[in-house]
Amino acid sequence: MQLHLDDDQSIFVDTTRRYLADTSDIATIRALAETERGFDADWWARGAELGWTSLLAPERMGGGGVSDDAVSDLALIAFERGRLIAPGPFASVNAVVAALATSDAHDDLLARLIAGTSVATLAASERGVRWPGPGVTTSLSTVGDAVEITGEKITVESAAVAEAFVVLAAGPEGDRLVVVPADADGVEIAPRRSPDLVRRFADVTFRDVRIGRDAVLELERSDLERVLDIATVLQLAETVGVLDRVLEFTIEWASDRYSFGRPLSSYQELKHRFADMTLWLEASKATVTEAAAAVTKQPEQAGQYVSAAASYVHEHGPELVQDCVQMHGGIGVTWEHDIHLYLRRVTLNSLTCGTVADHRERLASMILEGAGR
Repeated sequence: MQLHLDDDQSIFVDTTRRYLADTSDIATIRALAETERGFDADWWARGAELGWTSLLAPERMGGGGVSDDAVSDLALIAFERGRLIAPGPFASVNAVVAALATSDAHDDLLARLIAGTSVATLAASERGVRWPGPGVTTSLSTVGDAVEITGEKITVESAAVAEAFVVLAAGPEGDRLVVVPADADGVEIAPRRSPDLVRRFADVTFRDVRIGRDAVLELERSDLERVLDIATVLQLAETVGVLDRVLEFTIEWASDRYSFGRPLSSYQELKHRFADMTLWLEASKATVTEAAAAVTKQPEQAGQYVSAAASYVHEHGPELVQDCVQMHGGIGVTWEHDIHLYLRRVTLNSLTCGTVADHRERLASMILEGAGR
């Protein structure tokens, strides 16, 4: 998405692009729809070798960005993944890596995530609670030498194959992130149907789950929101990749398809629609690029950048793809055409990591707080 990449970034992006083209074509995505986890474990591990899971890890464990901005580097990869609607919990795992990097208490788990041999996922969303905002109902309490987690999280990605969950919970000293093993007593996983063919979700219930105190990550509210913003901005970058690819092949279709002796793309009304969609796409690229950079370089304003980008992309992204469906005519609403695979991804992304309403409310709260109201 960035206009200019340095040499290291170019190599990083090109390597991922070629790997995805060789291993994750649309036929493969359709085949993965019939599998339990939605992605191949060996394929994920090879992606980890390319740097998909290590950029936000601490230097002592071999982490570090390709450039001086690891979040923006990962956003470039998310964009390429979106263009091929690649599987795997990319945004969620990287958010977990960012959270675990703040402590050395979970280095064993972190090492497995970096190697791609294990999955840990973010469990933050709740029914009726704005993302990310106050009002978390999952509770964290101290019981003797342990802590206890009680509550429910919804739409937790790859929950069925996760080794651990990083759970957003409300404790006596404020909201905290807590590392909960997936096999802990009291953890219940209920799979949900997903519109996306290769992304798997579940609701996870924590019934008086007791774990050691070292499971609690002692993060300030700003650090906690940074973890959630990382998950959001990487998902947004993936969405923009989807939009880029859909508009690209729709323009090709309209240029090759003739009606009354002339290509569809030559009709003025359709030109106007393509102009609108191009504006939405380029504005989405710009806002998400700035949001990704702000997470690292402007941490105090990052939440505003991320929520502004999410508000825009989540509103216009689904509309852009729906317009492209219409451009294709009847074939655009068939199972055989690939466009519905992209529409599924964009629609799902617009409903997880915060809706348009969630982010507009968050943005308004930040603006009013900054104005002293």
